[in-house]
Formats: sequence, C-alpha cells, structure tokens
Amino acid sequence: MAEQDSKQLTVLIANRPYPLKINASDESEIRKIVKEVNERINQFQLTYPNRDKQDCLALAILAFAVDLHRTRQTTFQQDKLADKLSKLDDLLGQLAQ
Repeated sequence: MAEQDSKQLTVLIANRPYPLKINASDESEIRKIVKEVNERINQFQLTYPNRDKQDCLALAILAFAVDLHRTRQTTFQQDKLADKLSKLDDLLGQLAQ
C-alpha cells in the first residue's frame, strides 16, 4: 500500500473503536461493511436480549461465515457448470463439423 494511497480510519464495531490503515479508495466499502456488521450485531441483541455483547458478536461472525461459505459453494458450483457447458459446446462444435 503506497503511503499516499493509505488512510487512517477508526471504525466503531459494537461501540468499540478499531483504528485501521486502509487504502483510501476502500473507505466507502469499509464503512458499508462496518454498518452491516453493526446491524447484524444489533439484530442478534434484539433477538437474544439475555445474551451479552460477546455472544452477539460471535453469532454475527458465525452468520457472516455461513454467508461466505454459501457464496463459495455457489461460485464453485457455477464454475463446475461453466466447465461442463464449455465441454458440451466443444462436443456440439465437433458434431457440427
């Protein structure tokens, strides 16, 4: 990260400050992600009012991990499908000759 491209940013997650050094061009995206993380934590706090903040943080992390896993699985399946379609296209191309 070039020094002129980097930026210091402090974000609040569950009302705790976390200083970050980021690419200046990533600031908007990081702010959106922080907002989404806080919304997920708040949702768990409303859903489970007897749980402490640490539990809600853990549940939010788990929820994001599940989302990431599903996305990776979908991408993997799409890649496999694209490969199969490409092979099928090649076969059809050979038949047309």
